[in-house]
Amino acid sequence: MSFRTITPGTLPGPEWHQFLLSAVAPRPVAFVSTISAAREVNLSPYSFFNVFSSNPPTLIFSPANRVRDNTQKHTLFNVREVAECVVNICDYAVVEQMSLASTEYERGVNEFVKAGLTELASDLVRPPRVAECPVSLECVVEQIIAIGDSNGGGNLVICRVVQAHFREDILLESGPGIDPHKFDAVARLAGDWYSRVTPESLFTVPKPNRNLGIGIDQLPEHIRHSDVLTGNNLGRLANIELQAIPTPEQVQEFKHDPLISTLLQQHFGDPTEQRRQLVLLGKQLLEEGKLLDAWKTLLLAAG
Repeated sequence: MSFRTITPGTLPGPEWHQFLLSAVAPRPVAFVSTISAAREVNLSPYSFFNVFSSNPPTLIFSPANRVRDNTQKHTLFNVREVAECVVNICDYAVVEQMSLASTEYERGVNEFVKAGLTELASDLVRPPRVAECPVSLECVVEQIIAIGDSNGGGNLVICRVVQAHFREDILLESGPGIDPHKFDAVARLAGDWYSRVTPESLFTVPKPNRNLGIGIDQLPEHIRHSDVLTGNNLGRLANIELQAIPTPEQVQEFKHDPLISTLLQQHFGDPTEQRRQLVLLGKQLLEEGKLLDAWKTLLLAAG
């Protein structure tokens, strides 16, 4: 397997910029509304953005200096004058309007108007929030840190959330949080590319910190070195506590499961093919989320 190795500074700035943004993706987008000392409203999206703490609730976005000519964004001018902003989070329904707001209009032009979006008064800060966005986070700007003064240099705007607004229809029906099936979130890649979180693209991975997984190094050798099971398969198998692995008695009892007994009968007299089919079935069960049945099947494959 070959790699292209690049040392930063050996490519023209725009080319390196594209490599970096293509690799660090997808990125959430902060659709940031700000206001100047002259009460001029600005609205612009930033994908150099994430949440970094829940207590205190802290977001950071970076209106980087333009790679083209090293000029700075109006958002940055505004938060220096009025240390407040609203970080709005878009869904797919407004992604084109959000993109339009990134147009480099003259300072003083209101992107709410240009993008056809609605200003909604905030509760605790002066910049308005975007009525069409399903999430709006009112923030005070705690600190601005410049991390480069040349083309592409970042300006970390560290924001503390003081009020949050979540549209009711995207919330989980039970428990706190947002239902990803209802949110229709979008994320940024490089160039003209975005991604969309659709129900078909969603999947779950059990968090390892819920238990002390045995690790891939502790998997039985015939599982660990299988040419059928993928790295993802091995990772899921290894995220099990030692005491949860099926016992030899449970594995033998599983031979009576109709699916297993049928498979063994179909390939009776050919132990090599039996083992191969058991591994294939174990992989299928694993990808269906039937972890313990997958373990029993794969342990049967050991003979």
